[in-house]
Amino acid sequence: MVASKVGRIRGGVKMAKVLIVDDERHILEYYSQELSEDGHQVITEDSGERLLTKIALKRPDIVVLDIKLVQWNGLELLQEIRNRFYDLPVILCTAYDSFKEDDRSICADYYVVKSFDLSELKTKIRRALSAHLPLTQRSDA
Repeated sequence: MVASKVGRIRGGVKMAKVLIVDDERHILEYYSQELSEDGHQVITEDSGERLLTKIALKRPDIVVLDIKLVQWNGLELLQEIRNRFYDLPVILCTAYDSFKEDDRSICADYYVVKSFDLSELKTKIRRALSAHLPLTQRSDA
């Protein structure tokens, strides 16, 4: 394994510290299990209240952010993340594809509609991480 600044490489695929933000416990558990099985280190958060503090303390490589959180608007949280951690990759993940039309969603690196088939999410995570690796560590370099 080759250590990198933002994760490790295993079998040509970059593993990462992934922060999943969702207020639905079953989503947090399912995504955590699936991404952990792929070799990622997973951190979870169920509220926007502590999100920025958790990012500062845990220093994730990528954030998977639900748009509709109880008492929090994920698009507003996305703006806060961009203001404080501008280069941190963020994937918006929601059950509602209508948010693609919201101008604030363009600040995200990717947008994924929630599904129990996580292949699209996993692909977007790989792409976002690859785009943030130094050129010398990219598999496509």
